[in-house]
Amino acid sequence: MKRFLASVALAAAFAAGAAHRMHAFADQTTGEELMTADGEVGRSGGTLVVAARGEPKTFNPLVAVDVPSRDVIWRTHADLIHINRETQRTEPALATSWTVSADGLHYVLKLRRGVRFSDGHPFDADDVVLSFAAYLDERLHSPQRDLLLIGGKPIAVRKIDALTVGVDLPGPYAAAERIFDSVAMLPRHRLEALWKDGRLADAWGVATPPAELAGLGPFRLEQLRAGEDIVLARNPYYWKQDRAQNRLPYLARVTFLVVPSEEAQVVRLRAGDVDVLNRVSAQHAAALDRDQKSSSFLLQDLGPGLEYHFLFFNQNDPAPSSVKAKQAWFRDERFRRAVSLAIDRPSLVRLAYNGRGTPLWGHVTPGNRLWANTEIAQTPPSLEAARALLADAGFVRRADGTLADRAGTSVAFSILVGAGNAALNGMATIIQDDLRRLGIGVQIASLDFSAVMARVFESHEYDACLLRLVDGDVDPNPEMNVWLSSGATHLWHPSQAKPSTPWEAEIDRLMQQQMTTLDVAARKRLYDRVQALVAEKLPLVPLVSPNIVVAAKRGLGNFRPAVLDHYTLWNVEQLFWRAAGRAGR
Repeated sequence: MKRFLASVALAAAFAAGAAHRMHAFADQTTGEELMTADGEVGRSGGTLVVAARGEPKTFNPLVAVDVPSRDVIWRTHADLIHINRETQRTEPALATSWTVSADGLHYVLKLRRGVRFSDGHPFDADDVVLSFAAYLDERLHSPQRDLLLIGGKPIAVRKIDALTVGVDLPGPYAAAERIFDSVAMLPRHRLEALWKDGRLADAWGVATPPAELAGLGPFRLEQLRAGEDIVLARNPYYWKQDRAQNRLPYLARVTFLVVPSEEAQVVRLRAGDVDVLNRVSAQHAAALDRDQKSSSFLLQDLGPGLEYHFLFFNQNDPAPSSVKAKQAWFRDERFRRAVSLAIDRPSLVRLAYNGRGTPLWGHVTPGNRLWANTEIAQTPPSLEAARALLADAGFVRRADGTLADRAGTSVAFSILVGAGNAALNGMATIIQDDLRRLGIGVQIASLDFSAVMARVFESHEYDACLLRLVDGDVDPNPEMNVWLSSGATHLWHPSQAKPSTPWEAEIDRLMQQQMTTLDVAARKRLYDRVQALVAEKLPLVPLVSPNIVVAAKRGLGNFRPAVLDHYTLWNVEQLFWRAAGRAGR
């Protein structure tokens, strides 16, 4: 995850502001520099039961890629600078403050005094240096490694003193503060020997005794019962407190109950066996919404998250012969705009998402409060305008209503869609009907998701495709590979040797420039222009962002779900049960 850096002055001012909101408190008796979290002062005790689709594959932050593993890991570990899921901005965590050189290449981070791992061992700069060395170790293939490379070169982390580290960047990087988020700090005293022996990738598997694990998060692993649940217990050494100087977390335990299907999770929520569902589909939200007034749970619709669904056409060169004949249509901006104008986005939301979605005309959703270009026009569907564009491009509507190109070829294509996504398949059917009104014939090719990916990225055997992307952060940089013409996930024509169009060359220039622009306002203008180009040229036709819907048992204090993952447990250390009965369960 990555984020922007304004300037030295603004970075310092923001750090001061964040410290004011979550200020440090020095305990004179222990020497601990505790962070004070805002929020309602709660009561201690009780267990929170959270539904999980599966069980973890590992407890090792260096190699975890599956959701169940990461959900547990980020309740038991912590990072240096954290992205607040509510504000979407960075704030102090294990680092209380940081300074940045004028050229943006050198950071100095001050570590929080008196911090201990969950096994009681002190945390200091040596742990930080070991952690980054491990994440950057090519032998481990850590998913975080790419985030720690700038221009293909690794950052350098060095110890200045026991509570100070220096971070040197190989080049200017506007989102540098955000690279520290989701990089868990590891215990050197437990893992250094394993790292030196080349055994670190295999460490901390699910069979590891809980006593051998140590982290800096609000909880620690207590037990794992295969196929049943994962129980986390309160970390007594956690480094946060509430406004009344009560040490966090409040909860005694958090249990991840393994419930493989969403349907079964909903049943368990209604029965009172589960307290929190981190995500509820539109289909099940409609059913839960009908009975929540008389139930013990509350459903919350947070609006659009960072996920966007879109249609795109195959513009690969070379392309299979079956596609090549249609590419004159696909490469014509007027054709793509006509398709976009014919699609009734509000109907997609109403019919495919039961109203729990947000129409999109740009690829950055309204859920991204920091970067969305609010000037993108929200053009209503118009068959008349679409037909005018097609006529201007030389298409002819026959007497029977079908559309033909200049050569007299009937305009028809297929839309590739993943078979397992009911909402996308519903959208495909609606789009098929919308385009029929233009005289365009559409067939739906519903395949296994792996087959869809193989056709898009390997064989290129497809006409058009409905796909979704989920951003892990609000910052533009994690999507560099999508928007750079040379990017492997530049979907409509990946890995170009050089930009095939002038507007793709402009997007390349803008994306590279924003990546190194340290002034926030200037960077926002650059990315606004990227969004405007995408909305105008429509290499991807943005359609819908599904709303983030969550559910939780009533009486859960400080429950403030957000649209950045983890939606419901991002502030788990502050959650508490208001009723004594729940607290004592």
